[in-house]
Amino acid sequence: MKGFEFLCAGERLEALPAGALHWPARRLLAVADLHLEKGSSYAVNALKLLPRHDTRQTVSMLSALIEALRPETVVCLGDSFHDRTAIERLLPAERAEIERLTRRARFVWIAGNHDPVPPPDGWGHVAVEIADSPLLFRHEAAFGPAEGEISGHYHPVASLSVQGRGFRRRCFLTDGRRVILPAFGAYAGGLNALDPAIAQLFPSDYDALVVGRDAVRRLSWRQLRPDPTFAAAAWVREVR
Repeated sequence: MKGFEFLCAGERLEALPAGALHWPARRLLAVADLHLEKGSSYAVNALKLLPRHDTRQTVSMLSALIEALRPETVVCLGDSFHDRTAIERLLPAERAEIERLTRRARFVWIAGNHDPVPPPDGWGHVAVEIADSPLLFRHEAAFGPAEGEISGHYHPVASLSVQGRGFRRRCFLTDGRRVILPAFGAYAGGLNALDPAIAQLFPSDYDALVVGRDAVRRLSWRQLRPDPTFAAAAWVREVR
């Protein structure tokens, strides 16, 4: 499974079309913001009518990556479960698949703002952040210099205009010093890569590694366009 190769803190990484980050030298796979059981959360709270298939789809994508790449370590960069009771709502098949995957690789669950409850015993390790020099894995990017920081939280998306048509695509963001991953969850929304909350983390130039169906394309932030105000406002309401 070939991804788009780029450097961060001198390390060669791969941005995969599935929205995951591969560090071949360490046999490490990182995914951000799975938001498992988001669909069932809406069903329970009667806020929206969403099919309850997001966990199945997300876990299936993760399983395919693990089978293809055979990583030694899988780092989930926070917001892996959508709310406090998400683990209780897992269907038996999805729960069994997660347990199978956690036996195939060493899982590290980074705590995020949607993760008030740790995963069950036997599913791996829980941490606020982990360092594997020269990279540092955490949920939310820290303001200021952060050489080698790998994070999620913002669900970045690139807004593009092609032949007069607008498109929004998940994307990785990097300036060669830090990387922000797209959300891996099937129902996760996204914040525009030009939003000030993101742009302030990159004081100079940064690129969007835009996820397509079979490939990842690198674009400068100058090639992107902002969203209408209502789109950004909707994401802010959702991420809280």
